[in-house]
Amino acid sequence: MRLILQAAYLLLFFSCVAAYDPLDPNGNITIKWDIMSWTPDGYVAVVTMSNFQMYRHVMTPGWNLGWVWAKKEVIWTMVGAQATEQGDCSKFKGNIPHCCKRSPTIVDLLPGVPYNQQFSNCCKGGVLASWGQDPSAAVSQFQISVGQAGTTNKTVKLPKNFTFGPGFGYTCGPAKIVPSTMFLTPDRRRKTQALMTWNVTCTYSQFLAQRHPTCCVSMSSFYNETITPCPSCSCGCENRDKCIKSDSKLLSVVGINTPRKDNTPLLQCTHHMCPVRVHWHVKINYKDYWRVKIAVTNFNYRMNYTQWTLVVQHPNLNNVTQVFSFDYKPLVAYGSINDTAMFYGMKFYNDLLMEAGPFGNVQSELLLQKDTNTFTLTQGWAFPRKVYFNGDECMLPPPDSYPFLPNSAYKRRVFVSLMISSMLIIISVL
Repeated sequence: MRLILQAAYLLLFFSCVAAYDPLDPNGNITIKWDIMSWTPDGYVAVVTMSNFQMYRHVMTPGWNLGWVWAKKEVIWTMVGAQATEQGDCSKFKGNIPHCCKRSPTIVDLLPGVPYNQQFSNCCKGGVLASWGQDPSAAVSQFQISVGQAGTTNKTVKLPKNFTFGPGFGYTCGPAKIVPSTMFLTPDRRRKTQALMTWNVTCTYSQFLAQRHPTCCVSMSSFYNETITPCPSCSCGCENRDKCIKSDSKLLSVVGINTPRKDNTPLLQCTHHMCPVRVHWHVKINYKDYWRVKIAVTNFNYRMNYTQWTLVVQHPNLNNVTQVFSFDYKPLVAYGSINDTAMFYGMKFYNDLLMEAGPFGNVQSELLLQKDTNTFTLTQGWAFPRKVYFNGDECMLPPPDSYPFLPNSAYKRRVFVSLMISSMLIIISVL
């Protein structure tokens, strides 16, 4: 019994730790329900989903939101979203509800739906930008009319067991009643408020989302000819028999690149088997500055990464002088500690990372000012401590494999030893 309790405690502990991101400690998805009016058998609410994650966005196939009703509620109508299933509504005569399931799943509408089905901040196919990249695109809303529910603040029962997707990476807490949301009228001279408001907070765990990393990091430098590759099988090699070589004739088959509904990748055959590789190259060492080149390569033939983000942690990122072809934003999660930066593509220039192939890469260079107290090229200091792509941490090579700085003193000792040996050989011959 004691072992069972200890195992349960460890499982709970690691689950909590995995859902905490030290580079974005306050990142979460907040789902807010605002009851705007009462109806004869329920209420009309506006549901707002805000992505407060600084560098993790919700990609295609988009968000899905689920819950379990506390009583026998039904959804009469929805604007700006829809339930994936109607359920059994056979007991209703006349007006048929939009959804009668006790545990509905809601998805966003696609762009281009008729205006009478649209709501503010809706109809983006479920895609949410990260808060650090574009706060205006990090919000999604829909309106829902609920029946067979309470009609006062005291009789309304909050839904429970919330889920948020895509995938299994998000864990949602219980709904909590909070102070009612305040609204300003269009002329901004009058305040109104929701009749009742509750919030749900969902956090992301890469440990829950997938078994393996989804990206890896390789390294090189001007002072060493060695290129440190991604570790072998960085992202798991279970699908190695399903990968495609870059010169395969299968790539010319029509439809081979068409994305699947479950986002199953079609990877180029590599030793690391990762969809994405980030390469960090220490390019030049000036007197007061040093220069780094970053290249991001896509090895997935079925995925175009829109609004991609790259996060790097390095102590010298507190003094970025210039970023040449990426947009840049410092991430200061802990006040005075400024060692983390977010990079993302410039709009309409390189904010789309194309599928694997000749155009499946983006790159930029950084110019960093040296801090004479800390800067060094020894012991791998010039390489990043952590790298994230689209919010998932990438696999770094082991530190002992980083490109090392040649030791000139050692070379001189070797040279002197060889000279002495040569002279002794010559003397012995003579």
